[in-house]
This record gives sequence, structure tokens and C-alpha cells, in this order.
Amino acid sequence: MRPEQLELLQTLSRPTIHPDGTVAVVAVTRPSFVVDDYVGQLWRVPLTDGQPRRITRGYHDFAPQFSPDGTLLAFLRRQPGARPQVFVAPAAGGEAVQVTDQKLGISAFAFSDDSARLVFTSRVPVDGRYGTVDDIDGGHEDPRAFTDFQTRHNGLGWYRDRPAQVFVVDVPDPAAEPVFEAKGQGKRHDVDAPARFPEPTRLTDDDLDWSGAIFDADGSVLACANRKGDDTLETELWRLRDGAEPESLTAGLRLSASTPRRSGELLYFVAGTIGDGLDFVGHHGTVWLAGAQPRQLVDATVTGALAALADGRVVAPDVHRGAGRAVLVGTDGVEILEDATWDVQQVDTAGDVLVATVTSPTSTGELAVWRDGRFDVLTRFSAELADAVVPQETTATAPDGHPVHGWTLTPAGDGPHPVLLMIHGGPYHGYGRGFFDEAQVAVEAGYAVVMCNPRGSWGYGTEHGRAIKGDMGNLDHADVIAFLEHCLDVNPAFDRDRLGIMGGSYGGYLTAWIIGHDHRFKGAIVERGFLDVWSFVGSSDIGWFFPQQYTSYDRAEADRQSPMTYAAQVRTPTLIIHSEQDLRCPIHQGLQYHALLKQAGVDAEMLVFPGEDHELTRSGTPWHRRQRFEAVMGFWAKHLPVG
Repeated sequence: MRPEQLELLQTLSRPTIHPDGTVAVVAVTRPSFVVDDYVGQLWRVPLTDGQPRRITRGYHDFAPQFSPDGTLLAFLRRQPGARPQVFVAPAAGGEAVQVTDQKLGISAFAFSDDSARLVFTSRVPVDGRYGTVDDIDGGHEDPRAFTDFQTRHNGLGWYRDRPAQVFVVDVPDPAAEPVFEAKGQGKRHDVDAPARFPEPTRLTDDDLDWSGAIFDADGSVLACANRKGDDTLETELWRLRDGAEPESLTAGLRLSASTPRRSGELLYFVAGTIGDGLDFVGHHGTVWLAGAQPRQLVDATVTGALAALADGRVVAPDVHRGAGRAVLVGTDGVEILEDATWDVQQVDTAGDVLVATVTSPTSTGELAVWRDGRFDVLTRFSAELADAVVPQETTATAPDGHPVHGWTLTPAGDGPHPVLLMIHGGPYHGYGRGFFDEAQVAVEAGYAVVMCNPRGSWGYGTEHGRAIKGDMGNLDHADVIAFLEHCLDVNPAFDRDRLGIMGGSYGGYLTAWIIGHDHRFKGAIVERGFLDVWSFVGSSDIGWFFPQQYTSYDRAEADRQSPMTYAAQVRTPTLIIHSEQDLRCPIHQGLQYHALLKQAGVDAEMLVFPGEDHELTRSGTPWHRRQRFEAVMGFWAKHLPVG
């Protein structure tokens, strides 16, 4: 893959299956250089005979859902420059009608059992903000006053004055005659179409952030919201009824709950434990059963929404040792569905039929159905990526005997090849065996790629994820270097004298940490890095709990684990990349690190992307993503030339 081929990266939404189990619909989204945005439509995929076909023509249509009675297909549509709204179309085909007109758009929705209503979440601005008063822009609004830590989200900004609230709305009949209304007397040609939208009922009216709303069998709504307070990350599962106070179903359990799902008469949800309220390190979402005494059913690392099976179980997407699986969970046990090639991303079910969006080393997304003990892939959205280099799995041994799991990618030719050591973000995240654009661009340019999941990564259990708590830069550093040394030893085509190192977020942290202690690398790229613990507090959207939970509440101990402390020891030419709107790892982290490197005489350069946030490499504007790739490869061509 080359930077100009970003438009080939097709990504799929969570699929939806028609209740009769014969067909699925999925949204396919891609970057577009033409509009410098993400565009996509819905595709109908038969599960037996027939070819996939595009069924909508919107600018960006996504998040499809069939109604329980099978007559309707609802989805979100985002028009250029506008917020997403819910649209509903006949499931058999036909023009969609708009259901909602929320000022800040819709984030998620779900049908009622009788298909007559939708529950949705939408951010509601307080009066005087976010365009609610004509001719007053954001720079002229009143000042904000707050006492809480929890005030901003990366990619969103301030959110306490636009909380996500829960609404219920009647579903209009898409076959009904449209209504037109003139805007003014005598203006026959100046009309709105449609003139009106169904009026929603608001179920919540507070400054909490609500998510995961679904209907229960009795018509009440189940949804999740944080319990407000500076001493907890707790998110509870609540029952909402119009005109009544919310009822918590998980009070006192110290959980971070999300995505409830009914299966028969049982109610499941995803939740991670949070220790004393803030100790989140190494704790992932697992499947729980609601009830008088909610209980955890399986310790899977759940990475997406649950789907219900006809027998009362649910299906959860899970990650294990870099592979995506489907985990079937019920009250009497667990069953795991996994494929040697395909990684599960999102799932849906109808009766006992299970479909999944899946990825592989040569695909960023396809739709597959589980049958005969494997995933039968039904689409070829990523056919143009078929020649991608397949990662080779390997395991090294750290100095203390701990196994370090990861992958290598080798370019064409005999070598010796220069080597790039890539380090993932998180820390509680991880690399997998699937298509990774960063690695594919590098290997296409002639670089061997080495990437692993050191202690602190997910997919290997809680103990593995918590191993670096209170001592960052120790075991994780040792694991990464041990893996690199092992790959150099067993791959004679890898040139141990031509090494580069790069990483983003926590990967930026560990890259900066390593070059402050190890001078073997010809160049380093530190991207959107977590570089200084103490200045992270109060400036990052997660700064009120993340940095000190991972390192220490003691200033000296926190400084000991900060790469910024060792900036004067760096000798490696370094490119620092940051985004102006990054609220996760604020830009001052990169600016300060760049200045200290320059003061130390290091060959250092900083690249800043306007308008982007922490997600530049994943969901930044297509042209910025391309320009970033070109800058990265230009840096390596200068400091670590292939030829």
C-alpha cells in the first residue's frame, strides 16, 4: 500500500440481519480525496444465493438496523456539513424518510419490540451555546464555570453543556403521502419537504452522558450513564420510564457498564471493573448478566456490542492474542468461534444465524456468515488489497523469561532490509494479525516491520495488562527490545545496523522513553505522545485519572516514569507529530518535548496538523492522513534510506 491508496481502505459497520435470516445489510465507508471526507452507503448481502448490491445513495449512510417485524430498515445519514439523523426506509426497498431533526445529530438508536418506536441518544445544547442563539458564535458565548474534573472529550470538546440525552419517537410510515408546507404566504415555490418531523419525547433531563439505549420488553428503556463525581469512573445501567426517576440496576458494583442486550427473558450487558473507582488499568469489558445479583459470566475482552441468539445466549466480539473471535455466552457456559484467517469485528444474529464483519491480513473489512465451523465470506470489498504482505507471527523471550508475542513483515527482495520497530498505543490495546495500514505502507517502501504486544497490552489477561502499573518504562521497555533482538537474530534479511523506531500515544511514550535510554536507532518518530505525567493532569480529557493511575500520585515517582525527564539524554534524530485539537495527549506535550530536544542539540523537527485530534491516523481527514504518511516516509528516506 502507498499513501495515495488510502481510498482503498473500506471499513464496515456492525451488520444487521433481516429477522427471516436470509439477508444482511452493512454500511461500507471509505476515505475520499475528492471531498476530503468519509463517504459510504448501505449494501444488501444475501446469505445464500445472490450478489451484494448497494441499496442507498446517501453521502454517508451508516449504522443500519432492521426492525423486529422485518418491514423497515433504519439507518443514520450524514449530509455534507450536517449532523447524522435517523432515516427509515421500507425493508423491501424504496425511498427513505427522515425521522429526526436534532440540532447536534444522533449518536445511536434502537427499535422497540413492536417496531413502532425508536429510542435514540442525542446531545442537547444548553441555551446560549452551540448555535442556539442566532449570530453568536462559539468565541462570543458566555464563560464556562465548572467544579468537576470531567469536562471534555477528545474529538468533541466541552460536553457537560451538551450532554447526550435519551429520547423516544414514533416511527413514521415511509409509504405515507408526504406533507408539504409553504414557508410564507404567496410563496408557492418556497417550501419545506417534509414540513414536519415526528415530535420526540425526552426521557432524561440532566447533565449526564447517556449511551447504549434499548427498549425492554415492558416498553421501558435501558441505558447507561456515568455516576457524576470526581472520585469514580463508574457507569451504571439504568431503567428509564417517562415521568419517573431513573432506576439503577448496577448500583454499588463499581462497574463501567455499557451496551445492554436482551436475549429471551435474560438481560446481558458489558462491564469492566474499576477497583476503588479509578483503578481501571488492565480491566476490560466482560459479559455480565443483570438481575437481583448481577454477575460476570466470562472474562473475555469484549470489543463491541452484543447480539442475541434464539436460545437465550448472546454473542460478543472478543480479542485474544491479536486475533478477533466470537464468544457465545450463556448462563451455563461459553463457546468460542474462531477462524484461522478472519478476525471478528462486529456481530449480529437472527435466530441461530450469525453474521460478522471480519478483517484479515489482506482485508480491512468483509461480511461473513458462520457455517460449517468457519466464517464463509460473502463479499470482496477489499479485493484490491489482496497483494498485501501477510504478517508472520513470532514469540520472543524477555530477560525475565516472559513470552513476548508479535509479528514481523518482510518486504520483497533479499535484503538486508532496514527495520522499523513500531509500538502500539494504549497501553491497554494491542497489535493483531489483520491489515495495518502503517505497516503496509512501510513494507511497500522497503522496510521490514517489527511489532509486538509487550506487557501492558490487552488480549493476554488482566495480569498481563496490569504488569506495568506503577513502573512504566521498565517491563514494557524490556519486552519490546527483547522482541526486536529476537527478530533480528532469526531473520538474516533484517539489518541490525539500520534501525528506526516509531509509535503513537502510548507508543509515542515508549518511543520517547527508549531513545532517552538507547542510542542504537537512526531515527525516531514520536507521535501524539503521552510524554510528561504531571502536566497531563488537568490538560488531558483523561488527565484527572489516567496518568497517576498508571504511574504514581507521588510527583518524584511520576517524573521518574516520564520520558520528558530524559529528553536531554536523547541523541536520535526525531520527528514529533501532533494535532492541534488533540485533547487526549494535548499538543503542549509535543511542543515541550521538541523544545527540550532542540536545547539538547538533537536533530529534531515538529509536524503539526491543524483541525485534527488524537484520531488523526484512524479518522483524520483523508488529505491530512495522506500528508502524514508522506511526511513519515520522507523522514525515513532521509534518516534510514532503503537503498
